[in-house]
Amino acid sequence: MAYSVYILKSKIDGNLYIGQTENISRRLEAHFEGHVKSTKNRRPLTLVHIEHFDSRSEAMRREKEIKRISSKDFKRRLRKRSFG
Repeated sequence: MAYSVYILKSKIDGNLYIGQTENISRRLEAHFEGHVKSTKNRRPLTLVHIEHFDSRSEAMRREKEIKRISSKDFKRRLRKRSFG
C-alpha cells in the first residue's frame, strides 16, 4: 500500500493544512466536500504538494518533519517546491 503526505492551502485565508493518509483520493474528497472538521470552514482548498511513501511510519515521520518547519521558511520552500 502507498501512504501519502499532502499539503492543502485555503483559498479563503491562505493557511496550510498538512496531513497523511493511506487513501489519498478518499481523504482529499473528504476535505474538498467539507467532511473534515479542521478544514471545513477554510474551503475552497487547493492541493499544493504531495509525497508518497511505502510505509505509514515513513509518512508520519515526513508529516512531522514538514510541520516543524517554520512558517516563513515553509512558505519560501513551498514557492520553490523544495521540502527536502
